[in-house]
Amino acid sequence: MAKPLYKVTFLNAGKVYELYARHVGSGALWGFTEVGELVFDVHDGVVIDPTEERLRDEFGNTRVLHLPMHSIVRVEEVERKGQSAIRDATTGEKVVTPFPLPAKPR
Repeated sequence: MAKPLYKVTFLNAGKVYELYARHVGSGALWGFTEVGELVFDVHDGVVIDPTEERLRDEFGNTRVLHLPMHSIVRVEEVERKGQSAIRDATTGEKVVTPFPLPAKPR
């Protein structure tokens, strides 16, 4: 039987993060929830989703996240992985890192 897949939504620094993980449980640290075995899309070559790339850069080497219980918005058990996201906490709009543009000539 396949391991369950969870969509974890939590607040961090004024943003709402949506990550996918194979393990969610109460941790040994009182007041924290353990989120482990993070799942990211694996693409070779061209970057398809810059948000996914940003999350992989931030959490790619993380074995277990210890999230304070009050920062967790929702934990859902899902059938398959959707798009991970970073949203602005007040507007709910996706936070997209702008494409770097060349400097303006003076």
